[in-house]
Amino acid sequence: MGKGWLLVSMALLWSCARERPAESLRPAVGDRFYGGTYRVNEVGEVRSLDPVQINDVTSAHVADQIYDKLLTLDENLRLQPELADRWEISPDGLVYRYYLRRGVYFHDHPCFPGGKGREVTAEDVRYSFTRACDFRTGTLVYDYFRGKVRGSDAYFEATRRAAQLKTSPKVTAVDGFVVRERYVFEIHLTRPFTPFEYYASMVTFAIVPREAVEYYGTDFFRNPVGSGPFVFVSWSPDRELVLRRNPQYWQRDELGNRMPYLDAIRFSFIKDDKTQLLEFRQGNLEECYRIPAEFFPQVVNEQGQLRAEWKRFQLLRVPALATQYYGMLTIHPLFRDRRVRQALSYAVDRERIVRYVLKGQAGEPGHYGLIPPSLPDYPARSIRGYRFDPERARQLLSEAGYPNGRGFPRVTLQLNAGGGRNVQVAEAVQAMLRENLGIEVELRQVEFAQHLKEIDAGRVPFFRLGWVADYPEPENFLNLFYGKLVPENGTDISPINSTRYRNPAFDALLERALATQERRQRMELYRQAEQIALDDAPMIVLFYDEDYRLLQPYVAGYRNNAMDRRFYKYVWLRPL
Repeated sequence: MGKGWLLVSMALLWSCARERPAESLRPAVGDRFYGGTYRVNEVGEVRSLDPVQINDVTSAHVADQIYDKLLTLDENLRLQPELADRWEISPDGLVYRYYLRRGVYFHDHPCFPGGKGREVTAEDVRYSFTRACDFRTGTLVYDYFRGKVRGSDAYFEATRRAAQLKTSPKVTAVDGFVVRERYVFEIHLTRPFTPFEYYASMVTFAIVPREAVEYYGTDFFRNPVGSGPFVFVSWSPDRELVLRRNPQYWQRDELGNRMPYLDAIRFSFIKDDKTQLLEFRQGNLEECYRIPAEFFPQVVNEQGQLRAEWKRFQLLRVPALATQYYGMLTIHPLFRDRRVRQALSYAVDRERIVRYVLKGQAGEPGHYGLIPPSLPDYPARSIRGYRFDPERARQLLSEAGYPNGRGFPRVTLQLNAGGGRNVQVAEAVQAMLRENLGIEVELRQVEFAQHLKEIDAGRVPFFRLGWVADYPEPENFLNLFYGKLVPENGTDISPINSTRYRNPAFDALLERALATQERRQRMELYRQAEQIALDDAPMIVLFYDEDYRLLQPYVAGYRNNAMDRRFYKYVWLRPL
């Protein structure tokens, strides 16, 4: 964009601001209020609202409002009860037992007799978790259960075979999913796996009713029914998605008010983050997640505080459990040689990207591993990553057979459309690889859903992605390197290990860590494993995020957190 556009836009930001129109709010106990519509924008797209098909943050932000999980996380990322009011883990670490709270109902919907939502039971938990292991659902989350839950692998293979032959599967259930009583559900593991406790808090394992899935069939992904705080109303892809308050939601706040407080949430899908900031400044959004790099110095000062013109808004900031990176498909002929991958990593000046491209709106440069330094108890800064070293980069590329880049084919870096900073960072990396290695990079932008689909299928050799933690355990990041998540059939999808990286030494250390109960020892094993993967350089770690979020002055109850979990059921609006 030219400077003229920037000046005009900034002028609009100052001149067009207006207050939110008055809304009818209803008083609740404790100076809180019911009512109002919370307007929030997503620069990405919703890919699916079927939990087992969700592996992107935009879809998760919406789905988290519609569904309940067995457990949840608080703003400090500690596990808390949700559908399960308590849970137990057997001393040998093999059985997880969940006691469901009673009197929780699915949303009213025509899929139920008389249109009235029925009570959630342990059978619904078994059904929902079984769907995550069913090839026929288009599951993207089976890998979380693969090799861990008793009978999950046999069931997945049986459903895949059934889909191919167009028959019924010979295995009809996952043995490790056990309904002990109407309100008691158990998961039986094949081996101890310490991070498993967090899985029940992930939206991909939200609880859905069989009736709704059968009612909509393959269209369930765009007609979700859950038991969460908000009820799905409508979705116009790329335009708007609307949720309304669930008046029968089970949870009450500490003062006895039935939650949620908001009457509705309206998601828009403006892809340009500069336009998003403009809409926020004009009073058309209650929230603005991230600030465009071009505007950041005008909005936030060197101390990380809002400048005078912006002090009427609220600023929330937190070091994020999120890492931005470029993946290289390690089975592709161009990236099979690790010296090529290492050369590209050394050729990128991350400090320059953070300072001049992102204008400081990042946690710090990605000089360590994939796991961000903000993850509790993990020695992330002890990982030897890649700092800018163009001489070393050129040496490695020459050793790989491409002196000064000669003979290296033009490569395409694919990134998702929308999100201005992704393009700006890509343009900077494009220039660095040309200047430091003589490599020509072409940028290709595609819609986010297509971007993920092509990466999962192994059709993109060089791609932009980010990883936001699903739960605060190093294993959640290190899974991206776990070779046993790569399918043997090269045409099958690999939605977690997208680089299809394999190293038996890494796998062995990760598996040892996962069976280790003592936390400090487990962290050391994680560290050793990550160092092996970083030495092989299957990805270019770019930077670790710090989240900046602007809120309108009348927004209250927002629970900010390092994983960008959206807890909108706690939010209320104050009268103007």
